[in-house]
Amino acid sequence: MDDPKQSIWKKEIKLGRKAAPSGREDKPKQSVWKKEISLKRRPKAAPPPAPAPAAAPVAPLDMDWLTASLDALAAGEPLPAAPAPVPEPESEPPPPSAAEAPKTSVLKKEISLRRKPKAEKPMAEKPPKPEKPKRERKPKPPKAEKKPKAEAAADKPKRDAAARKLPKRIVGLKVGASQLAAARVANNGHAQLEQVAREELDQGIVVAGELREPEALATALRAFFKKHKLPRRGVRLGIANNRIGVRVFEIGGIEDPKQLANAIRFRAQEALPIPIEEAVLDYRILGETRDDEGLLTTRVLLVVAYRELIDRYVNACRKAGITLVGIDLEAFALLRSLAAPPEVEPEEPADPHAALVAVSIGHERSTFAVSDGRICEFTRVLDWGGHALDVAVARELGLTPATAEPIKRALSLASPPTELPEGVTEEQLQKAREAVRRQVRSFARELVSSLQFYQNQPGSLGIGEIVVTGGTAHLDGLPDELQRLIGVRVKVGDPLARVSVSRRVKDPEQVGSLAIAIGLGIED
Repeated sequence: MDDPKQSIWKKEIKLGRKAAPSGREDKPKQSVWKKEISLKRRPKAAPPPAPAPAAAPVAPLDMDWLTASLDALAAGEPLPAAPAPVPEPESEPPPPSAAEAPKTSVLKKEISLRRKPKAEKPMAEKPPKPEKPKRERKPKPPKAEKKPKAEAAADKPKRDAAARKLPKRIVGLKVGASQLAAARVANNGHAQLEQVAREELDQGIVVAGELREPEALATALRAFFKKHKLPRRGVRLGIANNRIGVRVFEIGGIEDPKQLANAIRFRAQEALPIPIEEAVLDYRILGETRDDEGLLTTRVLLVVAYRELIDRYVNACRKAGITLVGIDLEAFALLRSLAAPPEVEPEEPADPHAALVAVSIGHERSTFAVSDGRICEFTRVLDWGGHALDVAVARELGLTPATAEPIKRALSLASPPTELPEGVTEEQLQKAREAVRRQVRSFARELVSSLQFYQNQPGSLGIGEIVVTGGTAHLDGLPDELQRLIGVRVKVGDPLARVSVSRRVKDPEQVGSLAIAIGLGIED
């Protein structure tokens, strides 16, 4: 009762560690942080002591010698000589233990990187090769003598033409405002016409020589080539537009081809109103001459067209699956179809009236070209075509141009027709003739203006005659009416005069409308 019960809340709580028991007071616990940590390697354990060498074995005693020695001692005589010890056979030392054997470091081992020698195989005896007969060396031909520079320059255009690989077959394609025309020509030394095709084209696809509906043209070309089974490779396209410039000029004193190309581009920028970055440029070297002092003069034919104009046609042909081998001016093709170039260029024309003037009358426009018999010196696209006659007849009779076209074909500007077209009176026919004559006079004025512009150019030639072709050229009396108005002889050209016609080709109607397509297929 004397010890009052102490409340648990009044006990003192110590956070210190309890004291160690009495038996462990002399050994204070060492903190792990105070232990010494040695990074040295532990000493190797001492090897166990080697076993003591075994005692040498004792040789057995000689009993006879021992008995004799005892008898000599008893009789007082000297001892006999001891027998010689018998030598023991030498025993081989035991092999050293693994612990005693010295270790060889792996770093000291010799490692050989050499390949092991292969075992020699017996060589099979090869049969002797037969001796080849010695070839006789052909004597080298003697070297040709070098031509003078003037002769070499004159032969250069011929070498360039021979170096070009001429295609065997070319399909000339003309895309007009009212029709598609194609001619397949084989060029095997002589041009042969193998196939012609013609198909009407919807109005509005091509206007004034520019392509307005590329998708529609691609569809029409795809159907046209499929229907007539025309090859889609080796096609040359013709274009005609006033946005295409043609110039002939001379450059003197430049012999390096790269410098000549730069000079031509510079002259093109001066002569034509087309920015170079927006144009497609092509040129042809027409000839080279040297004067008495040896100065070289190069005559160049330059053609420049707007890139956008060319790209539209190229993209339409690509979408139709047609592979083009080239794009040519319709004026160049027209001249090729009507006259072959002379084999040798004359130094001076024998006839002062040697200029060839060719006119292709199209549906909406006409191509006018002047040549000296070898190259195109001047070209222009006239805003006049056979459609102007249809419109004139339609206005006079109160008809549409489509219904007036048959009446136009039945007309004759030379004499009154013997038979009247169905549904047309004689008075109406006379009015139609007068309307056509007025339009022909307008066309004649366009031709005279173009001829005067050409003859005002330096070095122009005289005009002997005008050759007309195209569908409208077949209108009866048209050449005579133009000749009366212009004062120069006018005749209708034959585009089949330069080619031999295959038997598979039937005589086409209005062959003049195929003149440009045939010329595009001819390769000179």
